[in-house]
Amino acid sequence: MTRFSFTVHATDGRARTGAIAMQRGTIRTPAFMPVGTAGTVKAMKVEDVAATGADIILGNTYHLMLRPGAERMARLGGLHNFMRWDKPILTDSGGYQVMSLSDLRKITEEGVTFASHIDGSRHNLTPERSMEIQRLLGSDIVMAFDECPKIDQPRDVIAKSMEMSMRWARRSRDGFDAGGEHAERAALFGIQQGGLDEELRAASAGALTEIGFDGYAIGGLAVGEGQEAMFATLDFAPGQLPADRPRYLMGVGKPDDLVGAVERGVDMFDCVLPTRSGRNGQGFTWDGPLNMRNAKHAEDMGPLDPECTCPVCAKYSRAYLHHLHKAGEMLGAMLLTEHNLSFYQQLMAAMRGAIAEARFASFAAAFRARYLAKR
Repeated sequence: MTRFSFTVHATDGRARTGAIAMQRGTIRTPAFMPVGTAGTVKAMKVEDVAATGADIILGNTYHLMLRPGAERMARLGGLHNFMRWDKPILTDSGGYQVMSLSDLRKITEEGVTFASHIDGSRHNLTPERSMEIQRLLGSDIVMAFDECPKIDQPRDVIAKSMEMSMRWARRSRDGFDAGGEHAERAALFGIQQGGLDEELRAASAGALTEIGFDGYAIGGLAVGEGQEAMFATLDFAPGQLPADRPRYLMGVGKPDDLVGAVERGVDMFDCVLPTRSGRNGQGFTWDGPLNMRNAKHAEDMGPLDPECTCPVCAKYSRAYLHHLHKAGEMLGAMLLTEHNLSFYQQLMAAMRGAIAEARFASFAAAFRARYLAKR
């Protein structure tokens, strides 16, 4: 049975569509991974997440190691069994969340010591421990442990951070490979760092390629630099990574971010935006995002998006969604989340189709003209 393989089926410009084959299933690319931070995609049942078209979800190492705990998760049969998701799961390394705890952590060459945001307990996260936790969770795609520096740091600080992340990448590779049965069925991705600097990104890509990974992530973006700077970096970063491996842009993004990144050669994405926005009353449509709390929806009996094929748009009106969110009813969050995740998967499917039919440039232009039109 295939452990991990990536096949590019078609290219159009730098955009490409293909498939990742793994033991728990096939991931169609470009792929969007809903975020299941703590063993759940918020406000969704796993069968409903699958029904949106998601081939893979993301789990969060930091949150799961603190609660319920990696060793407990292993005793309970792993994350798949625990949450009843039978498709692939990618787990992040925990590095990003730990780095965001600037007042609660200390970084050394060995790793990161930090205080839990839940109860203040002390923990030590190293490349080796991150690999062990992800193995205990039963992850299908394991992410190397890295440091994600703030984007506004001086170049020398970002360079030193990147160089340490590359040393951690080697330790992650060794730790993963020592994982026995898990290493024989799972995959390991390295993470490119280097801020917005082309030379630093190239050095990072070279170091990762020399180590060798199943896939390569572009890290350190979507951290406040803005879309223009992100796209400028994506103009060169994906091309620095091996063309025969998946390229994963971490933490992105808005629908127009996804289109622009696919245009530049990215294959995989994750972001909390569709679920978080759903809980906050925002619904995504082909004509741009809508705030369902706005009074203009109060007597609109039309669907949220007339072109959407999801069950929410088939059954419920804008007026009802408006009412639920104004009334603070949890069903409002559930329905908008389901719609948003469905919309994201419909967008990914539309991009895959456009690439396969060699019309991606016109698709992207038409999408932007409509989605970004002033409303």
